[in-house]
Amino acid sequence: MAPSVLQDLRANALRDRLAAVAEETAALILPYWRSGTVARAKADLSPVTEADQRAEALILARLLPLYPEVGAVGEEMAADGGLPSSPPGDLYWLIDPLDGTRGFVEGKPGFTVNIALIHGDRTVAGVVSAPASGITWASGVDQGAPAAFRRAFGGVWEPVRVRPRPPRASAVVSHSLSAAEAQALADRYGCSDWSCEDSSLKFCQVAEGRFDAYPRTGPTSEWDTAAGQAVLEAAGGRVLAPDGGPLRYGKPGWRNGAFVALGG
Repeated sequence: MAPSVLQDLRANALRDRLAAVAEETAALILPYWRSGTVARAKADLSPVTEADQRAEALILARLLPLYPEVGAVGEEMAADGGLPSSPPGDLYWLIDPLDGTRGFVEGKPGFTVNIALIHGDRTVAGVVSAPASGITWASGVDQGAPAAFRRAFGGVWEPVRVRPRPPRASAVVSHSLSAAEAQALADRYGCSDWSCEDSSLKFCQVAEGRFDAYPRTGPTSEWDTAAGQAVLEAAGGRVLAPDGGPLRYGKPGWRNGAFVALGG
């Protein structure tokens, strides 16, 4: 890991810098929300808006001068045909400038800004900002140990931690599931209750102890999960692939298979 990034990671300066960039990006995005923004279809038929594109450009404009030794992979690079076929080095940013674009266009509040730092095949730092609620979650350190935090935009950081698994555990799942699918998935992980949420907020809700599991069966892109995984792991949780190991990065096509995010 490049020394400047390593030093900032250990000192929580990276947490603060990434949060400032994510919150600035949130401020750029927010005027587009519920303003009649129109999406166009990307090559994979997922939606993209001007807000997505401007947000990614802003994130790159802020991060690359700060850490010129760190490469970057962003969702909108894929839309523009500029996505690399392999990781741009051992250390790189993985960026989803507007996760939950479909709900964003529909006027729903559960969209996020996501910035993660990948080292090798692991996510080692991340921030998730929710423009509609004005809340940011971040990984960091506390007395030298991994820790997770949340704050109102520009405010004071407060620690968050996964909760011990209660007798009546609950899951959070994607809105794309039917009620029967959601119940079956919750049952698989021993959860008697379930709720739906958009975007990477699901990772953050497990990280702060509101839910105990976030299972996913369908494919996602790596930029959808990296920042949320960093926050959850820093909060004491886990994100596991079907082989039982942690969800890893730099896979072919930047695609994830099934995974489950777990709290305590």
